[in-house]
Amino acid sequence: MTDLPVPIGLLAELTHRCPLGCPYCSNPIELTRTNAELDTKTWINVLNEAASLGIMHVHLSGGEPLVRPDLAELTNAAHLAGLYTNLITSAVGLTVQRFSELRAAGLDHVQISIQGVDPARADSVAHFKGGTRAKLDAAKRIVEAGMALTINAVMHRNNMDELPAIIGLAENLGAGRLEVAHVQYHGWAIPNRAALMPTREQFLEAEQIVIEARARFEGTLVIDHVMPDYFAERPKACMGGWGRQVIVVTPDGRALPCHAAATLPGMIFDNVRKKPLADIWGHSEAFNRFRGTQWMPKPCNGCERAEIDWGGCRCQALSILGDATATDPACALSPNHARMKELASASATNTYRFRRIGG
Repeated sequence: MTDLPVPIGLLAELTHRCPLGCPYCSNPIELTRTNAELDTKTWINVLNEAASLGIMHVHLSGGEPLVRPDLAELTNAAHLAGLYTNLITSAVGLTVQRFSELRAAGLDHVQISIQGVDPARADSVAHFKGGTRAKLDAAKRIVEAGMALTINAVMHRNNMDELPAIIGLAENLGAGRLEVAHVQYHGWAIPNRAALMPTREQFLEAEQIVIEARARFEGTLVIDHVMPDYFAERPKACMGGWGRQVIVVTPDGRALPCHAAATLPGMIFDNVRKKPLADIWGHSEAFNRFRGTQWMPKPCNGCERAEIDWGGCRCQALSILGDATATDPACALSPNHARMKELASASATNTYRFRRIGG
């Protein structure tokens, strides 16, 4: 492409291992095992290549990145390369010692995911006893150390009533940012969709609560609201647009335009073990497949929002319509928009299928 954009973020999925069993886990159904993970040296090479490419932020993620014994070494390598480092974690393993090591290594920011404010209910959803207490202890430690903290609250039908308390918790902890993040239905969240999907009334109430909270906490707490596509009239720009802002590197080294892209059939994803990151970004078949607007069908092609939402989510089009090239059904202009609404209002269940490394 002649107008190749410069990526700004690297999502480094260091591992798929995780002590939690969240029913909305967005990692693939088939997880990468430990013996297939990139080694320390390869990850350090990726981090240096990312900095040379112009990337500014690295998000150290998983699974749970704290299960990697080399996390401090990787954090320090990213820091020395000039990257802003953000640890995306459940925090259940962020002990005093681990935090001290990461802080000394140059960690800039921590994002902690929470399942709610009621410990019993939150621990039940995470399938991890004592998780909520560990998260709160870690959050206080981070703020006391003067480090930036984001709270990521994953919202679904069974914790929507806690949203005001979640906002209050973020304020009391001293977080600088709160993500009110509705479940995005990829990976393990798809088989649990009927148990997680909020009602439209719940969504609209949450939207109003966020609007009011933003006004109340302006200047002290940034609140992002990640909407559920199933109640949208226009799609989001997935990852800022396919192949436009973010590179995802999986635990086994595949470079993806988004974290769920490996679900797309017939796609070839180059591996950082074999090709430089810059070459993959600029020339790989996968990154160029849905980059820009030339690939778009009608009504996307020629739409005034084509370079705003960049066609929405290809993985969502595949999972709902069976066609990754179709117009994202989240868009009201899609001939299949009604299918999205049907799924949003489908009969609810109260049973979760919890995530485990074996499936």
